[in-house]
Formats: sequence, structure tokens, C-alpha cells
Amino acid sequence: MTMECPPVGKLLVSINTLSRYNRDGGFDPRIRLGKVMSRYQERPEPVLERHDPLDYTVLEALHPVDYFAVDHDPLEEMLITKCNKAVRAEVWGELYIREHLGIHQIHSRRASCAVARDIIGRDGGLRLYYRDGVAELLLFKFCGQ
Repeated sequence: MTMECPPVGKLLVSINTLSRYNRDGGFDPRIRLGKVMSRYQERPEPVLERHDPLDYTVLEALHPVDYFAVDHDPLEEMLITKCNKAVRAEVWGELYIREHLGIHQIHSRRASCAVARDIIGRDGGLRLYYRDGVAELLLFKFCGQ
């Protein structure tokens, strides 16, 4: 997904729609998707800033989150539909610079079935704001998280 983010311009947001590590390791490659719904009064202004880390454990303690596994193609279609409907998006992840500026690691960073590295408190997510005052925080997990 490409976002316009003044004053830096275009920002490429890379969201995993399957896990190659899990697939190649013989585990379930599907992404497990969770949602936290909320309401807002005013849309946030577009800005690129360092933000407090996102931690799924803290969110899950405050809001019960049901995760369900989604295959690659339906997840991709759902994300495209939701992003096209949204009037604003907020993203947590790791900033990177290659031939473009982008954000990746938009998922839980805890150890999974195929990845032993356990990064605590630096999870990624995507919050979408819709015209009707509803905001939807999408949380992404892999097999074993």
C-alpha cells in the first residue's frame, strides 16, 4: 500500500499476507487477523513520527481480540477493499529506506512456529479510519504466536 505522508511524500507500507518462513518450515503459512474496533471524533493529521511501541499483549489485556486465519488471496482482497474505503490510515512498524521510504514489520514480533527470535513490545499494526467515525485496528499474527 502506498500512503501520502506530508512532508516526506510517498511511503510504501508492506503488509505480510502469508508467512514464507512458516510455509517453508512446514507450518501454517496463513496470517491470523485480529481486530480492535473504536470510534473517533477527529481524524488524526498526516504525520510521520516516532511513536510509543505497540504491544499486542497490552492491547489484548484491554480488549479481547479474536484471531482468525485468513488465506493469502482473501486477505489481500480484504485489505485492498478496507484501505480503499478508509479516509486515513495509521501504521506501526519498522521504518526503512531503500530506493524508497517504507514501513514493514507490521505484525506481531513474538516468536512463531518458524522464527525463534522473540521481540517483545515492538509489534506492528494498521489502524484504518472510516467516514462514519469508526476506526479499526488490524493486528497480524503468524502460526504459533
